[in-house]
Amino acid sequence: MKDLKPPQNRAPTSAGKQGGLNAEIQSRIGHQLRAMYDDVVRQGVPDRFADLIRQLDSQDAAAQIAGDPTKDGRD
Repeated sequence: MKDLKPPQNRAPTSAGKQGGLNAEIQSRIGHQLRAMYDDVVRQGVPDRFADLIRQLDSQDAAAQIAGDPTKDGRD
């Protein structure tokens, strides 16, 4: 199999770095990522996950009250 090496005759960009994205492209990517993330956040936590978290929290609390040494509050 051939080893892939980067070409040695690349011209550096104005900042002296190889490659990179200009400010406009970075801004567009950032805007799209924020829009996608905001949509996920608006969806919230499904009820079944919230129920599981409540169950785990109640088991941890009961173990701490009972003094269970395997449940020392560390995750």
